[in-house]
Amino acid sequence: MLLIKKNIYLDNAGATKVDKDVRKIMAFSEKMFFANPSAIYKDGVEVRNKIEEERTKIAKQINAHNDEIIITSSGTESDAMAILGTINNYELRIKNEKLEYKIPHIVTSKIEHPAVMENCRYLEDNGRAEVTYVGVDKNGLINLEELKDSLKENTILVSIMYANNEIGTIEPIEEIAKIIRHFKKIKQGKENNFFGFSDEGGRGARPFNNHFVFPIFHTDACQAMNYLFTENIEKLGVDLLSFNSSKIYGPKGIGILYKKRNVDICPLYMGGGQEFGLHSGTESISLIKGISLALEITNKIKEKENKRLTKIRDYAIDKLLSLSGLYGYKIILNGGRENRLSNNVNISISNISSELLVIELSAQGIFVSEKSACKSNDDGKSYVIDAIRKVCPRDGVVADGSLRISFGRDNKMRDVDVLYKGLRKILEKYKNWK
Repeated sequence: MLLIKKNIYLDNAGATKVDKDVRKIMAFSEKMFFANPSAIYKDGVEVRNKIEEERTKIAKQINAHNDEIIITSSGTESDAMAILGTINNYELRIKNEKLEYKIPHIVTSKIEHPAVMENCRYLEDNGRAEVTYVGVDKNGLINLEELKDSLKENTILVSIMYANNEIGTIEPIEEIAKIIRHFKKIKQGKENNFFGFSDEGGRGARPFNNHFVFPIFHTDACQAMNYLFTENIEKLGVDLLSFNSSKIYGPKGIGILYKKRNVDICPLYMGGGQEFGLHSGTESISLIKGISLALEITNKIKEKENKRLTKIRDYAIDKLLSLSGLYGYKIILNGGRENRLSNNVNISISNISSELLVIELSAQGIFVSEKSACKSNDDGKSYVIDAIRKVCPRDGVVADGSLRISFGRDNKMRDVDVLYKGLRKILEKYKNWK
């Protein structure tokens, strides 16, 4: 009898498989609820009601109001809607109130996901915003003092990810929220109004009187939803939060933007006005039910799964670092052991291409990634690894080579042993390779 070798999937930060119960509910929904939810006939109204039921369920999972949940097509679009939508709204308000245009300011970090980084650069390159990229320490933790010093009168948006997609560093979101709140209090106490917005009566006002006081705080939580505290959005202190379904064992093609009620953003495009006018297009009830159930399951098992994965992660770190020096290759851990996602291991190996390692491991049925999956087609080095290397150079280890190993619900401790043996085999194979 021919035995089929089982592949080992270790790229759960890139995408997770769809949970079996999620697949079932989606299949049922596709069959039963196919009418257009914008229609006014019976079947259309039924689908609309089902969508709103799921929206309420999603809202409850993060302790939000149902009208604060905006359904999007992905985490990337949710990030873009938060960033570009905030700038678009600012520009619209300037135009409507016939005020002098003053360039808005955005604060972000040097290790954000491309969905944040590229939109900030787009605005910067087109003269629509000035952007400050705050540095990080050797483990990828945001420099809070630098962030605090970066805030100024024209700062309208701060976007810092909850957990890094490459090295798994968990950022102090609640501390950042406190810094922003303190800055707002000082700003509200000043008599000058940098942007010149007036109140509803047309009178001169203190900064943003009867408007949301800038800066708005956005976080990309795509990597965080499975592992970190997200069950009370108010406690986190954010105004906008993005996440997607494909990282929480739900379907691809759907994401969520949490938008606090008193925050105004503009749509990225026009159309039928679905999703409170922010995301036009016919909604997919099956995708919505999929992400809703996936999030519910995630929150139920989060604590137990975190403990299990932490043991696997720590075992993997020790096991892989024990290869350092073998066959002439140095191996280091990117990011610290503390403040790290429970499923993430990221290592650099000296003098060998990370692309080669990924291909060689794949040939053995072991699937890992290098850099972010969203930037894996780029020829350049990882800007995340580059950012932490500039703070703490590591002699003898290339700055742009890294392997990201991200565990998931199907992984066991024995998978680490298989990975260890596979990597050791490759290093032996290329021991004289330069």
